[in-house]
Amino acid sequence: MDRKGAEERDALFREIYDLYADSVYRLCISYMKNGPDAEDVMQETFLKFYQRESLIQPKEEAKAWLFVTAANGCKNLLKHWWRKREDIEDYSELIGKEDEKKVEFFSLLMELPVKYRVVVYLYYYEGYNSRQISEMMKKPESTVRTHLKKAKEILRKNF
Repeated sequence: MDRKGAEERDALFREIYDLYADSVYRLCISYMKNGPDAEDVMQETFLKFYQRESLIQPKEEAKAWLFVTAANGCKNLLKHWWRKREDIEDYSELIGKEDEKKVEFFSLLMELPVKYRVVVYLYYYEGYNSRQISEMMKKPESTVRTHLKKAKEILRKNF
C-alpha cells in the first residue's frame, strides 16, 4: 500500500473510531459489567477492525460489524473458566452524576439477564430495529421482540 493509501486508511479508521468507540464501549459494559474488561474487549474489537485487509464501508455496516464483533468478544471472555462475574461497583460513575431515578433505572437495566440487556441497549440506546438486531445476533426477529417485551415487563415490575 502506498503512503497516500495508508494515510487515507488511517483517517477512515480514526473517523470510525471517533464515531463508534463510545457505543461499542457501552455495549461491552452491558455484557462485562466492569470498565477494565469492557475496555479490553473494545480495544480488541477495534484492533481486529484495523487489521482487516480493507475497512468496511459504508459506516453503518462498519458499526454493525463492530457491534457483532464486540458482542462475540464479550461472550468469549465470559465463557472462560477463570472468569469471575463481578458486580458493577458504581452505576452512577458510568452514567455521570445523574438524578437518583436514572441511576436506579440503570441499575435495574444492568441486572437484567444478558439476552434482555443487550437487546434493550441495541434497541433503545443505539436505535436499531428488531430486524437489524435479529440479523446482528443471528436470532429470529420474533425472539428479539419477545426479549424486548419480557425486559419491559421486568423493568415495569421493579421500577
